Amino acid sequence: MKIVFATNNPNKIAEIKDLIPCEIQILSLKEINCNDELPETQNTLEGNAVQKAEFVFTNYSYNCFADDTGLEIEVLNNEPGVYSARYAGDDCNPEYNMQKVLQKLEGKNNRKAKFRTVIALIIDGKKSLFEGECKGEITNEKIGEKGFGYDPIFRPSGFDQTFAQMSKSEKGVISHRGIATRKLVEFLQES
Repeated sequence: MKIVFATNNPNKIAEIKDLIPCEIQILSLKEINCNDELPETQNTLEGNAVQKAEFVFTNYSYNCFADDTGLEIEVLNNEPGVYSARYAGDDCNPEYNMQKVLQKLEGKNNRKAKFRTVIALIIDGKKSLFEGECKGEITNEKIGEKGFGYDPIFRPSGFDQTFAQMSKSEKGVISHRGIATRKLVEFLQES
């Protein structure tokens, strides 16, 4: 089975490819000659995931899936949430996003947070959603060099390491994206 992963993020593609069995071939947007910036104008993770998948399915006629992920911090009313990728502004990068989170949490004891991923799958026009969640806390500083995004400041519950200190396979077992991807794979294998 060939399926497009509707993302322009090479880190997400690498992470997903490690989680998906080899009988499911993941195609990137470049491989289907899609050079468009995918729309992401909804105010929920579910809405953005569906919007991106529908864009690829409608314009390129490929079965596909897209995800949207948000970091939700309890004391910040679940910010940055759906705005996680551009929390520090439209032209920001992960470094600025992490700095903004750490600044907003200065002096706060409650550092509970969770990552949520929603994957929208479209096969022959039929939509399905899969969700994964990983609870944890925001550290006081960046720790670790691996991963991407907010990984250096997120420590999952029950672990001494941040996501950025874990190998891809260790992270994949417990991460929000790993959980959602396993649900996706199970669905595809049963179909």
